[in-house]
Amino acid sequence: MADVAPKQAALRILSIQSWVAYGHVGNAAALFPLQRLGAEVLAVHTLQFSNHPGYGRFRGMRFPPSHVADVITGLAERGILAACHGVLSGYLAEAGTGAAVLKAVAEMRAANPHGLYCCDPVFGDDGPGVYVHPDLPRFFLEEALPAADIATPNRFELAHLTDIPCRTLTEVKTAIAALQGKMRKDGLQTVLVSSLNTESTPEDAIDTIVGESSAFYLLRTPKLPLRPSGSGDLLAALFFYHCLRGNSGREALENAVSALFGILRRTAELGQQELAIIAAQDEVITPSLRFRAEPV
Repeated sequence: MADVAPKQAALRILSIQSWVAYGHVGNAAALFPLQRLGAEVLAVHTLQFSNHPGYGRFRGMRFPPSHVADVITGLAERGILAACHGVLSGYLAEAGTGAAVLKAVAEMRAANPHGLYCCDPVFGDDGPGVYVHPDLPRFFLEEALPAADIATPNRFELAHLTDIPCRTLTEVKTAIAALQGKMRKDGLQTVLVSSLNTESTPEDAIDTIVGESSAFYLLRTPKLPLRPSGSGDLLAALFFYHCLRGNSGREALENAVSALFGILRRTAELGQQELAIIAAQDEVITPSLRFRAEPV
């Protein structure tokens, strides 16, 4: 794939996700690492909470779709959307917010036909199941994915979107191919699946897989004694950045997971719940361990 932007130019990414004052999920997980990589990030928040709901109690509010749309309209009026190289969407709070996301994608592509849209369909996970309004998964399936070049579901979300159990590697590959068939016809149709644990995954490991065209590449890392909130948001942002830089899905997978593992390992060493993004920020640029993906 040709570079979306010159190698020395700063990528400009519109990131539409949640925001927390304390901790690192949504934009609070994506913003600084992308900036550390040199990207100009336009962060539009779908909500603002004191902390993520995993703590049991939080304060703040979900922004109505009209608020998100108004902020994006303001960016369009400044001509900023036309200068974007990519749009990344994460937790949307409700399906109504999706219309503003797709409008932003359309305006970006009108000025930059090579601009990419990465859809992180955040709506559920193993354990809690679907934790959003039922309309949101349907929006992802029927509207967002058909406009997306890249999708970054976790294993649970992939299974839910495709009605394929994803318990085996064969089922995961079948589900990825099915999801690719729902994505933008002239786009990359690249799918990254995180939090993967199939019958072939050792108990002391965790897998991540990418499907691009008809090829699949699996990357295995040691399982660490933690699973902090926001790791999927961070992975999606890093993966998208490396795709925008012209890397193949396999290369973007290796770069993103290597950086994420370094941050997770530092988080475990510090014994904290929240991602150690600041303490381990150099991992984003130069991961201390490099992992390689293998064809499967």
